[in-house]
Amino acid sequence: MITLPLFPLGTVLFPGGILPLRIFETRYIDMVRNCLRTETGFGVCAIRDGSEVGAAAEVHTVGTRAVIADWEGRPDGLLGITARGEQRFRILRTWVEPNRLVMGEVAYLEEPPATPLPEEFLGLAALLERLLSELGPPYAELSRDAGDAVWVGARLAELLPVSLEVKQQMLECDDPLSRLFMLRDAMLNLG
Repeated sequence: MITLPLFPLGTVLFPGGILPLRIFETRYIDMVRNCLRTETGFGVCAIRDGSEVGAAAEVHTVGTRAVIADWEGRPDGLLGITARGEQRFRILRTWVEPNRLVMGEVAYLEEPPATPLPEEFLGLAALLERLLSELGPPYAELSRDAGDAVWVGARLAELLPVSLEVKQQMLECDDPLSRLFMLRDAMLNLG
């Protein structure tokens, strides 16, 4: 078991993904400073109840360990970081520190192996390539594996405007092909 500071957000991060963040609350500035100093990560968890600012939010029990890939002082005075998803975990227990930072005792989950992208989903890989090229940095710099169902499903789940609940279900799903079917169903409901 590992102890991680948890960052409750209104989004989901998958292993291999990137997440640009603007940090302004003292508890998270301190968390980022500690992560940089100790070269450790933090947990990104989707919010189940509450909000990103203010009181400590309740989070879903599966999240992703992230490391800080880049950081900068922004012109608006905020701290900008780019987090990179590393590994999924399940929260075993949480507690709130005096500064309202949520901490969690977590166990890492096994990642699904690379899985060839079935022909019926090749259109999703093409859609993803268009999205990544239009988004620019830092997304444009992502290493690509358009032939891997794990990679394609995770990147599209992060980028497409599907509900947070569906994104969370896809993060919790261990089968890459089931993720693709969930994603396709969610996309049909967008139109």
